Amino acid sequence: MSKKAFALRINEEMLKAIEKWAADEFRSTNGQLEWMLNKSLKDAKRSPKASDAPPK
Repeated sequence: MSKKAFALRINEEMLKAIEKWAADEFRSTNGQLEWMLNKSLKDAKRSPKASDAPPK
C-alpha cells in the first residue's frame, strides 16, 4: 500500500484532543488520524477494496 502526503487544516482544539488520544494509545498523531479514518470507512461500509485501488 502506497501512501500520499497532503496538507490538512484542522481546528487547534480538535488537534490537541487527537494528539492526546494518540499518546494514550501509543500512536503517532498521523497514525491516530489514519486509524480514525479507516474505522470511519469500515463503519460506513465504504472501505476501499483491493480491486478499487489504482494500478501502480
